[in-house]
Amino acid sequence: MFLNSKLASSVKLAISVGLTASLAMPAFAEEETTEEQIERVAVTGSRIAKAELTQPAPVVSLSAEELAKFGNSDIASVLAELPSIGATNTIIGNNNSNESAGVSSADLRRLGANRTLVLVNGKRHVAGEPGSAQVDLSTIPTSMVSRIEIVTGGASAIYGSDAVSGVINIILKNNFEGFEFNARTSGSLEGVGTQDHSFDVLGGANVADGRGNVTFFAGYERTKEVMSTEIRQFDAWGTIANPENGGEEDGIPDRLRVPRVYSEMINDTGVINAFGGGIGRSTFDQNGNPIAQAERDGSNSFAFGNFPDGCDTCFNTESYENYIPAVERINVGSTFNYDFTDEIQFYTDFRYVKSDIKQQFQPSFRFGNVSINVQDNAFLNEDLRQSLLDGGQTNATFAKFFDELGNRSAENRRELFRYVGGFKGGFELSETIFDYDLYYIYGETNNRRKTLNDLIPDNFVAALDSVIDPDTGLAACRSQVPSAQGDDYTDPASVNGGDCVAYNPFGLGQASAEARDWVSADVTREDKITQQVIGGTLAGDSEELFELQGGPVAMVVGFEYREETSGSTTDEFTKAGFLTNAATPDSFGEYDVSEYFVELNLPILKDLPFAHEFSLDGAYRKADYSHAGKTEAWKVGMFYAPLEQISIRGTIGEAVRAPNIAEAFSPRSPGFGRVSDPCDADNINDDPDRPANCAALGIPPGFQANDNVSVDTISGGNPDLKPESSTSYTGGIVWTPTFADSLSFTVDYYDIEIEDAIISVATQTVADNCVDATGAPDPDFCSQVDRNPTTFDIELVRSGYLNAAAIYTSGIEFQGAYALDLESFNMPGEFRFNLLANQLLKLEHLEFQNRPDEVNDEKGEVGDPELQFRFGMDYRLDDLTVSWNTRYIDNVVTYDVSENGGSLEDLSPGTIGSMTTHDLSATYYISENVMINGGVRNLFDALPPGYTANAMYDLVGRRAFFGLKVMM
Repeated sequence: MFLNSKLASSVKLAISVGLTASLAMPAFAEEETTEEQIERVAVTGSRIAKAELTQPAPVVSLSAEELAKFGNSDIASVLAELPSIGATNTIIGNNNSNESAGVSSADLRRLGANRTLVLVNGKRHVAGEPGSAQVDLSTIPTSMVSRIEIVTGGASAIYGSDAVSGVINIILKNNFEGFEFNARTSGSLEGVGTQDHSFDVLGGANVADGRGNVTFFAGYERTKEVMSTEIRQFDAWGTIANPENGGEEDGIPDRLRVPRVYSEMINDTGVINAFGGGIGRSTFDQNGNPIAQAERDGSNSFAFGNFPDGCDTCFNTESYENYIPAVERINVGSTFNYDFTDEIQFYTDFRYVKSDIKQQFQPSFRFGNVSINVQDNAFLNEDLRQSLLDGGQTNATFAKFFDELGNRSAENRRELFRYVGGFKGGFELSETIFDYDLYYIYGETNNRRKTLNDLIPDNFVAALDSVIDPDTGLAACRSQVPSAQGDDYTDPASVNGGDCVAYNPFGLGQASAEARDWVSADVTREDKITQQVIGGTLAGDSEELFELQGGPVAMVVGFEYREETSGSTTDEFTKAGFLTNAATPDSFGEYDVSEYFVELNLPILKDLPFAHEFSLDGAYRKADYSHAGKTEAWKVGMFYAPLEQISIRGTIGEAVRAPNIAEAFSPRSPGFGRVSDPCDADNINDDPDRPANCAALGIPPGFQANDNVSVDTISGGNPDLKPESSTSYTGGIVWTPTFADSLSFTVDYYDIEIEDAIISVATQTVADNCVDATGAPDPDFCSQVDRNPTTFDIELVRSGYLNAAAIYTSGIEFQGAYALDLESFNMPGEFRFNLLANQLLKLEHLEFQNRPDEVNDEKGEVGDPELQFRFGMDYRLDDLTVSWNTRYIDNVVTYDVSENGGSLEDLSPGTIGSMTTHDLSATYYISENVMINGGVRNLFDALPPGYTANAMYDLVGRRAFFGLKVMM
């Protein structure tokens, strides 16, 4: 076929070099042809077919065999164990967000998942979260993955918007023949309670005498919920003031980390006089009887303190938190391709995924913002009532977590459908062979996100205000007893006030079912995300017309038209603001983009003295966004091999990220907020630029702002956002020594600079930044603040998304691979070694790029260690492969390392030591039809300290996995 054209054939020699950087398949899988191996490698990092180690940009490849060693079906969590990818938005990283519950995305270079472009088979994929472009990698079954390729550096010129930090390309299995059944299970060996099970079948067959192929996949996955209380090292760690602290820079830690930091001011049975005062704080047993509340030993904050001996009547945040949500997923898909002729192939695939996720979150609560009418409350213990009255208290503040209503759990159903169809092939025009690909993509994600058991605060206030109805002698809401109402009484209920049922808040579960139902409701949001893409590419070379010394010039041109939509509808209660969250309107946004691109490879020199190979690459893309205007992206790459065994490579390019739908189209909603006026006499000297800037705004000296009341706010999306832009550089050396055929080393430097980065700015920050700029008031921020022309008080602040930030990162990445055949030592088998390491040199965030002196330095902080590496060693003997893998995470600090930030004196301990974990696994082919694999992860049960829950660490500890594959 023309698909295997001269362009693909030209990389055959280089493939033998490129394969040294990836692990070979097991013994029974080694019957693949050379052409199949070429197809696998030739798509890495460019639309022009080239071998992995001849690419100008650094590429990391992860084979299906390597994926199996992780014993994890979530691709994003697997990728997060690589040095270049953060765990920010993995399924565990999202465990504190009901909105993102169950979603798992990749964050390349820790620049944000929204700046990492994820492709499937080189093509875009529909998003998993409303308003964003983030792909939910948990919807892609690992059994279908052939390999994963990761390209660092801006790649918008090649692949389009969002490829600011790089590209992750997931290549799925294709043209499968036969039948596979896979079963996998994993779980903790230390009693943590983690359990994962999955089963899937893969079947495929050639049809029409080999001209076509049809493949079908179906799978089921189940992940058991794990609560934070099951994590062994967790024990409600927090900080308390160090009583021995003598002041700043005295060498004594200001604060100490201690376990068992709880709050005595709130719990699930209720606390009277939550903030003290009156006759003191009292709580209740489960039956509603008053008991004394425990006292803290050390203070963390106003609300939290240390209870070294524990506290059964205090609030522990970990009691309500998930570490891993419960997930149940069904995945069905099919591919079909058919060669109409040698020049035309039709291909199509579809996939449907249904995921049900349950994630726990704290129940609704009231924290001292409601009060008990001591004289009238129908449920208050009589002895406690009298004590309060004797102490002069007619009202008492009250705090409670409403466990009796149930957790505000996420109960999310996520459904994804994706279809890809197209024609590809080749044709010959004159004596030039062209390869083409014309395709259409439709993707749709439908989410039904329910947050259960939210509180209706106004109804609760009405139900809490209970009295004894003189007509019945029973407890009733004051709103239902006219004789108990004063002249100025107003029913506080906002929903069905006439149905009020008195609520007994004292104890656990003492309120009636009717009362609980009347004060609570579920929040329901439904999202629909769609993506449509029409595109095409045409590839050829200049051989017929001319050749450079190194060969013909290769070129790819293409176009892509894409439409993205995202909408969310919310239940009527939430729209009206009846529940604990702010009123949330429905939202919808859409945009389209037309793009044209070209990519060139110029083989300048080849097979000359000190010029074994010298080539230049170039790419250019022009895009026109309906909501963000026109953009341009470009990239230039160089590959120079003075000798066969050593090469120098590098790239420079500019990439873009257009505003996503949430950033541009979220409804701008009115609200209220507290803003401390920066020009107030009490605040004006907090920044050296404020006095002059406030005076420039006409504000008189000694101004006293009336800022003890809320001001109007407008917040939401910003339709005037422009695309982010980034400049990236990479440069490295590839060494493939001739004295060892299967040895390769690569060292690459990368540098990514993002400007006009889109951030969400708070109302207080808007007001402050108006007058904190150097030289004059900042016109961009001051235009978002309205002041009264007479009193000068702030009346309105507009906030939301702005092109205001900058992000800079740089580092060095190292890869090494080696295969050693033990026959030369008269020993059986073969050893294979691979190493992937990353040295972080810089990671800086500037919230406002026009203030370069205010840099937030992230390097060396939790989540961003300076050094990470992963080392693997395999021993292969016939049908057996035994693997040892080691992961290293450098020590980090838990304070702000920025200039004028924190220091080791801030708290003790203020560091997390380096972590090294080891995995042991094995694969064995019982026969050509049956394979088993299994292993132990974190073999020595290495755990970080309990005061970190960062998702990059293995908090579960030693666990085992086992898999069975049956092939027919």
